[in-house]
Amino acid sequence: MIAIDTNVFVYAFDATEPDKQIRARGFFQGIFASAEATVIPWQVGAELLVRFRRWEAAGKMTGDDVRARFGEFLNVWRLALPTVEVFDVSFQIRALHSLWHWDSLLVAACKEAGASRLYSEDMRHGAVYSGVEIVNPFL
Repeated sequence: MIAIDTNVFVYAFDATEPDKQIRARGFFQGIFASAEATVIPWQVGAELLVRFRRWEAAGKMTGDDVRARFGEFLNVWRLALPTVEVFDVSFQIRALHSLWHWDSLLVAACKEAGASRLYSEDMRHGAVYSGVEIVNPFL
């Protein structure tokens, strides 16, 4: 099973980064074509909604657009809700790998959800953190 980080979703929507937007959209086409089992950690959904709200505040989206886009996101992707144990796993991952707070939580959530690969540009490509491989889809 795979997981996808917020940045990949953001680039799929963000026209200010046209090269990354093309790559992100191509990445998602490949994911849909492969029908690979995919899970989205709850944290990613929350972070994406924050980005949409920032675009709303900047006048790049309306409130209705935010609601519609986020609704589409929720209709397409299965969100994995973490248990309280994800925090303990996050502490262990942070201690083992010296990851930043949010990255250790994300890796812990992926691990808990059964994802062995996380697509993200925010962590070291090819690294394996406690059984979760990081793959940068923009390389």
